Amino acid sequence: MSKLATGVDLIEISRISRAVDRHGERFLRRIFTSKELALISHKPASLAGRFAAKEAVAKALGSGIGDVGWTEIEILRGPNNEPELHLHGNARRVAEQLGYHTWSISLSHSMDFAIAMVTAMGD
Repeated sequence: MSKLATGVDLIEISRISRAVDRHGERFLRRIFTSKELALISHKPASLAGRFAAKEAVAKALGSGIGDVGWTEIEILRGPNNEPELHLHGNARRVAEQLGYHTWSISLSHSMDFAIAMVTAMGD
């Protein structure tokens, strides 16, 4: 029997913009890896989409972001520019313990909001 878990997160893009304005690089380095920052060039909608994806992954793991570090969940780009998940550290250990080995990620945004939906699949 296959195992499935989902996580969804919706965030106001302005919330991320305010955090960047208030805390600058300190906020960005706490949440995003250097590879992520190189990909998204500090665009508020892209930052918010990846922030939402990290929250959604943590929800799918059943742990919340407190049990895994922000930078342990990395959202890069696949060969066709699609979002691609890379787990590190405790996030990877939790996923392996739960038997999740395949992930699907969908990101979208409007002028005001970014949303991410994540599905974890395993045996």
